[in-house]
Amino acid sequence: MLVELIERGEPVDQVLFADVGAEKTETMDFVPIFRAWLAARGVPSEVVRYTPKTFKNWPPYRTLTENLLTNGTLPGIAFGRGTCSQKWKAAPQHAWAQAWPPAREAWAAGRKVVKLIGFDAGAADDRRYRVAAAIDDPLYEHRYPLREWGWTRPDSIRRIRRAGLPVPPKSACFFCTAARPQEVRTLPVLQLRQIVLIEARAQPRLRNVEGLWRKAVKGARGAEPRPGSMTAFIRQERLLDVAEIDGIVETAPRALLRWQDAVAQAQMARPEMGRWMTVFDAFAGRVDRLDGAPGLYDGLGDAP
Repeated sequence: MLVELIERGEPVDQVLFADVGAEKTETMDFVPIFRAWLAARGVPSEVVRYTPKTFKNWPPYRTLTENLLTNGTLPGIAFGRGTCSQKWKAAPQHAWAQAWPPAREAWAAGRKVVKLIGFDAGAADDRRYRVAAAIDDPLYEHRYPLREWGWTRPDSIRRIRRAGLPVPPKSACFFCTAARPQEVRTLPVLQLRQIVLIEARAQPRLRNVEGLWRKAVKGARGAEPRPGSMTAFIRQERLLDVAEIDGIVETAPRALLRWQDAVAQAQMARPEMGRWMTVFDAFAGRVDRLDGAPGLYDGLGDAP
């Protein structure tokens, strides 16, 4: 959408990328490439992030992954709600726009800001478009250039290639409920381990869903069969060593809860959730030693 608009000479005043902290590695690798392409054509871009402000007694979290682990839950899409996109993508973009002079001037004059949305003309985006188009937004006028041109996803891919850019994957969290089995198969070990951790941490509270994929798919109408739990799929496909999966499920959630409890009782400034995640990522194959990791409990009193 942006490549074609810019090459046609249509004005694009600002490009925003909402970093939820859980995108695929390939997407994050593409961000600086595309920002450089935009900058070379005089189009400004910014990376925005949701910034939580209230943590009560919990360690501060900065990413969607850390948010899920703090609360012991799954993303809203796993329960049939789209709350994660609203909180981690739409909200930080709107917060940025509220401080952007052109938007402030437009709203002060009673005008709307034009927001460009990349829904294409294919059947897969029809439902999303119908939902979005029915919303009467008092601040933004939504425009869908790809649909204006009748472009589908293959059309968009060809346009990106003609511009000499690499084609990025579909932007999504690596643990998204909408991910297909093949997408999970291609994830790096670090993200596979985090998927197992997310489901293990949320498991005690799950009642009506099996895991990140909600319910099992039997494979009717050409769909690839898969379980409702991504952990079960990872185990089934041997994407991680079985001992590593068992170790994460049996040890990591308890270790995290013990650390959270120590953080809640700390008299000093609380360390961020990122400290525990860094240790978890570093202790692949050694999750049984998480509690004894050097520096994890520094300043928090005696380790449990």
